[in-house]
Amino acid sequence: VQLQASGGGLVQAGGSLRLSCAASVRTFTAYTWGWIRQAPGKEREFVAAIRWSDRSTYYTDSVKGRFTISRDYAENLVYLQMNSLKPEDTAVYYCAATRRRLITSALALEREYDYWGQGTLVTVSS
Repeated sequence: VQLQASGGGLVQAGGSLRLSCAASVRTFTAYTWGWIRQAPGKEREFVAAIRWSDRSTYYTDSVKGRFTISRDYAENLVYLQMNSLKPEDTAVYYCAATRRRLITSALALEREYDYWGQGTLVTVSS
């Protein structure tokens, strides 16, 4: 199973983008989904996560109030709505998933995610 992230692009500061993540196998189910980003010259950084069953969501502090992670049961998609974008949000955004229910403290750990997408580039101009 592979994940496919899409929706990236070039946007001005203050603008919005919505990223989507789909599984290559439509019937694929995972308990926890996440978005992780990597800015140029920096290490990967956790952005947001959602648990499929109870819709509980988690965000890194820098995106709280601006980004929203959500899921579409019918289409088996996960979204990342990004509003009020800032130049420092520029990065390649990866979606990731695991069939395991991660405890809260593990959500931000890359190694806990078993399935990854190829990434989609988001560029925010000032």
